[in-house]
Amino acid sequence: MANRVQQSQPYALGLFRLVIGLLFACHGAASLFGVLGGAVGGGTVPAGTWPGWYAAVIQLVGGALVALGLGTRTAALLASGSMAYAYFKVHQPEGLFPLQNGGESAALFCWAFLLLVFTGPGALALDRLFRSREERTSDRSEDRTEARGEERREPVGA
Repeated sequence: MANRVQQSQPYALGLFRLVIGLLFACHGAASLFGVLGGAVGGGTVPAGTWPGWYAAVIQLVGGALVALGLGTRTAALLASGSMAYAYFKVHQPEGLFPLQNGGESAALFCWAFLLLVFTGPGALALDRLFRSREERTSDRSEDRTEARGEERREPVGA
């Protein structure tokens, strides 16, 4: 049983990434385009307003990147930071605990994205597709170097 759970871990992480990214992107789409009920109070966030419009752009773009698994760690770090900012600037002054101040979703998104920064995208991510191409290209160039009898050099600081 433990072996099966271990083998399915990358797929569970990939599904987690996909769901969190889509939910986050929906918040951004609602604020920017008025879909799915619109921004808080209905409608859209006026373009260029601080911090709402910028947060909505981070939500839409960051959520989409995380859902696709493209630049996952960087997008997740930016999304986590934006949710930390939202929690401490908007929600925390209203009360100490998320249940009191309405900041549960900001806190959960913040921690979920921070988890993805450290775990990576899991299975079925575009990051892995591009990385495997880069690794194959790198392996081929190393093979050619060794075939010519040249010594392989390690990068500085490796």
